[in-house]
Amino acid sequence: MKAARLYEYDPKMNVQLRIEEVKAPTITAPDEVIVRVGAAGLCRTDLHIIEGVWKPTMDPEGTLLPYIMGHENAGWVEEVGSGVRSVKRGDAVICHPFRSCGICLNCRHGEDMYCDNGQFPGLGMNGGFAEYFITSERSLIKLNANITPIEVAPLADAGITAYRAAKRAAKLLRPGSYCVLLGIGGLGHIALQSLHAISGCRIIAVDREPAARVLAKDLGADFVLDGGPNVVEEVSQITGGGAHVVIDFVGELGVENICWKMVRKGGQLFVVGYGGNINVPTAHLVIEEINIGGSLVGNFTELVELMELNADGKVKMHYTEYNLANINTALDDFKNRRFTGRGVIVP
Repeated sequence: MKAARLYEYDPKMNVQLRIEEVKAPTITAPDEVIVRVGAAGLCRTDLHIIEGVWKPTMDPEGTLLPYIMGHENAGWVEEVGSGVRSVKRGDAVICHPFRSCGICLNCRHGEDMYCDNGQFPGLGMNGGFAEYFITSERSLIKLNANITPIEVAPLADAGITAYRAAKRAAKLLRPGSYCVLLGIGGLGHIALQSLHAISGCRIIAVDREPAARVLAKDLGADFVLDGGPNVVEEVSQITGGGAHVVIDFVGELGVENICWKMVRKGGQLFVVGYGGNINVPTAHLVIEEINIGGSLVGNFTELVELMELNADGKVKMHYTEYNLANINTALDDFKNRRFTGRGVIVP
């Protein structure tokens, strides 16, 4: 099969994935499923993997290369293991990005991402930037009728990451309260739609890119800001002292050290994007009593909920399509923000 493989890490991202013929995956366990990839989303994590940000965590010895990236996958069931009962050949499916065991206490609690024995295809092991991809039955959700893999593949990670953060925020947001979304890209535009579906809050969308601001306005943001030097003051003026919740989908490039300044006394900052370092005076944390916490991907149930919102037309993914042969162009376009929403790779 054709696949795009990473051969080296490079902080300057001067390396390219190699398109080459490799052996297709084979079933080795009763619960495994081979999926014919219909689409695989591009994620900022893919850029960070290439940059080597994940190397100390997933590949400290540098022994896992080369491998196939791609952790936002959807397609059609090609082959199933002997113990698989819930899907069959030809079923259209989306794949939860984490292969969880289902039996550890974290899995019993429903938090797949905390699985003690989990595996993350596309991060240190072969993923979906290929014609075929192997995962477990437990990771699959059948697509609703008339939904195609290319329409939803990025929801497997970008979607549930944004939805989980929005769902956590919604619990803190009463009608009329304010939520700031920093970055209206692949995640931010999903969070915006999710908040509209599950919360009565007022949404302030912030992005430096004109196209992203247009998208935010089209999706119904109450206020759209350009992220200029006075953005903290602008948020304070709109909200009367700061937002009740701020969700930072950037997490680097200086954004991580202005986002907490937008939070009102007693408010909450959710950090979703990463790559930078937050520097907050401890006195500010105490005096303003703000809360800062991370938000990691999403569990299987949250992906099911998001797919229902998608089927009802309440949350749609905006994407730009690229052929697998053009994946390096897609990565460069993504790095330089030449498209709005998400990039999707089609084999």
